[in-house]
Amino acid sequence: MTVIDPNTQTAGWAAETEEEDDTEDMPLSLRLSIADTLTLGNATCGFMAVYFTTTGILIPHLTGSDETGMARHSAATAVILMLCAAIFDLFDGLVARKLRSSPMGAELDNLSDLISFGLAPAYFVLVYGMVADDAHQRVSAVAAIVVLLAVVLRLARFSCVTMKDGVFQGMPSPFGALTVVSIVLLELPFIPTLLAIIGTAWLMVSRVEYPKPRGVLAVAMLGWIISAMGLLAAWAFDAPGGQLLLQTGCALQVVLGAVIPLFATARRVNTFRDNRREARAASQLH
Repeated sequence: MTVIDPNTQTAGWAAETEEEDDTEDMPLSLRLSIADTLTLGNATCGFMAVYFTTTGILIPHLTGSDETGMARHSAATAVILMLCAAIFDLFDGLVARKLRSSPMGAELDNLSDLISFGLAPAYFVLVYGMVADDAHQRVSAVAAIVVLLAVVLRLARFSCVTMKDGVFQGMPSPFGALTVVSIVLLELPFIPTLLAIIGTAWLMVSRVEYPKPRGVLAVAMLGWIISAMGLLAAWAFDAPGGQLLLQTGCALQVVLGAVIPLFATARRVNTFRDNRREARAASQLH
């Protein structure tokens, strides 16, 4: 007859139960949600943008190929992929709020944004400095590093600083990436291009407040992204007026990047003045 110690048996069952709980909890914590899948689509688009920039623009330039059409198609494809990444970034937040996100959601979002809106546009600037006739490769490399570090700092601050609801502090990285690429595609002289790129990088780490894309603003942003894809496609396939349409769209993107901070600054100044007036009026009453 086998004698079983009740204490030992209970402890054994408890240990088995804990092991089973740990085994069941691990897959749940690592399971991807729908929002996480969209976030991974963001990262994939960013990586493919780097791929097309390399194979379609940089390598033909280094090998002495004169296929300008291929470079135009690849540049358009790379930027369209960044726009697709922005769409994924727009929808993963909406889906996460409506449904749920895994514990990895925030980290996945930051890492994907770093690829699509940090590495991809910085690499685009670097390649521009290598292939453009009037560009300086080393200076362009410095500008690319500035863009990359600005996105890194912006994303790190976003994870640490709590802002009031409805606003971002600093230009959002998707908006900043598209502004940087638009500046390059405008094909301005090198010095103005360089200054505009550095200015955009500064806006990303600034304290200027930008509205979050929600509601009507999110729909407007989605419409703008789709319109930009159409402009890029027209330019890539050399449609009549495609070059002019693309430059107009890029100019509008740059203007938006410059105007929004002006409106935000003017609003902060007006709010500060109103607060001072209220404080003076209150002091006079007392």
